[in-house]
Amino acid sequence: MIPQPPFDQAVVARHGWAQAVATVLVALGAMGVVAALGLWAAGASDLPDNAFPRVVAATVVTAVGGTIKLSGSAGGLADTKAGLTVIPLSVSLTGALVLGAGFLRPLRHRAVAAGRELAGWAARIAVVWLAALLALAYAARQTFKLSLGDDTLSDLGDLFGVSPEVGFTTDVPQTLLFGLLWMAGVLLLALLVSARAPLPGRLVPFQESVRPAAHAMVVLLLAYVVLGTLIALVVAVTRGHARETLAVILLGMPNLVWLTLTIGLGATWNGRVEGPFGLPMPHLLDEVLRSKDTATLNLRTLAEHDGRVWWLVVVDAVLLLAVAFLMAARSPARVRAWQHAVHMAVALALTVLMICLVGRISAQYGLSVLGIGDLGGGLGGKLFLEPELWAAVGLGALWGLVTGFLGALLARPVRRKGEIKPADA
Repeated sequence: MIPQPPFDQAVVARHGWAQAVATVLVALGAMGVVAALGLWAAGASDLPDNAFPRVVAATVVTAVGGTIKLSGSAGGLADTKAGLTVIPLSVSLTGALVLGAGFLRPLRHRAVAAGRELAGWAARIAVVWLAALLALAYAARQTFKLSLGDDTLSDLGDLFGVSPEVGFTTDVPQTLLFGLLWMAGVLLLALLVSARAPLPGRLVPFQESVRPAAHAMVVLLLAYVVLGTLIALVVAVTRGHARETLAVILLGMPNLVWLTLTIGLGATWNGRVEGPFGLPMPHLLDEVLRSKDTATLNLRTLAEHDGRVWWLVVVDAVLLLAVAFLMAARSPARVRAWQHAVHMAVALALTVLMICLVGRISAQYGLSVLGIGDLGGGLGGKLFLEPELWAAVGLGALWGLVTGFLGALLARPVRRKGEIKPADA
């Protein structure tokens, strides 16, 4: 008999350091390509001082939860203010899909894996991930010089030697911390979603209640991204603005479509856009956000501008019923309808919570010279978009209860795991 290698050697042979390096580099490479194409479509390739690669690095950093700090300087006679909080979710989604697939690849075709094996494989990826993220964090630094614009301020700037600058740097400790948490969340979600990924023996009994619901939520989120992308491409072909549309698709499509998912559920977001800032969203939403000091985004306020917004409710209902049916069809036959409803409610509530946390946007910049020019006014701009969090989560749970129960009823004719038909007896 051929002797078997020790456990640790067998693990390393399947997923050692070389596989970890390849997994991380492919994931970050895919994110960098998506970010670069999106920024190019948005016009960032024309930035001065060869800043484009650094802006791409900063975009990837923010996509994994990293923190970018904006800074401004205009000399002793001027004041500047800037801030930015936004996650380019198209880049995040790309990285999550590629990293999750790379993590699961060596584990496929197995039913059970020891907890030590999974932890060791995840730890290797984490070490390589932190090293790569550290390099990106130090690469994401740049300073730009700004024009004062207005004739009066331009003359004052020339007179007093005011040369305003704005730049960005990375908060390295926060970037490493949140980047590690993002990576851990992706790997955990990959294990939860994949029906073929092995689990430690102690966790196998829980997969029947968790995996179908987690898989259904991922399908729901991806379905919205695909639907939104198709609509955007049709609009680009029929109405033009192809480059701007490509920028939205490659940088912020999930930001837009997952927002509309929550609005269709009845959730409310509060926001404001002023100055040259814009959001990656249709003209209707931008118009509402510019109408008041603090505008309310929900079905009622949007319907006042365009009654077609009520179709969001129909789209939500159809897709939620579809994924609820999918969840029930993937679950064992012994799971009852009310249990499906509870699983769907918890899963959808957590999904809405995630959307509300990652979908927040805030940005501000301003310049004042000798007290002329408001930091938040004519020489600047600001925007913010925030959800009414717990009301949105509660609505998600309610929709999950209803659609989960109905989906279970629709799935009853479908033969499922653990079900014995008379013909099989």
